[in-house]
Amino acid sequence: MTTGASRGGDLAAISHAFGAAAESGTLMLTSGADNPTTLNFLPDTHVVVVAAADVAGDYETLWQRLRERLGAAVPRNVNLITGPSRSADIAQTLILGAHGPRRLHVLVVGGH
Repeated sequence: MTTGASRGGDLAAISHAFGAAAESGTLMLTSGADNPTTLNFLPDTHVVVVAAADVAGDYETLWQRLRERLGAAVPRNVNLITGPSRSADIAQTLILGAHGPRRLHVLVVGGH
């Protein structure tokens, strides 16, 4: 097991989401030393952990929370992930993993 950024050969990666939008099932991941962006794109399988308390109803609430928590310290990247990478650009044939992981697993932890 390793930590830090992916070097491109990892089969799986685990990262944490800043939050999630229930309206679309979208995860919001912010980049940083503890959450390298390469984990969102390079491994075949991406496992994302999100706290139940960080699930909001909509995108607007997530962006407001980001501004409140981080202020002017905006992260280098904010990635919105709604599912595994897919494309049908070539011959209208669906390909998984064209621009990122083929599989996405989301773990919602905590509860009320």
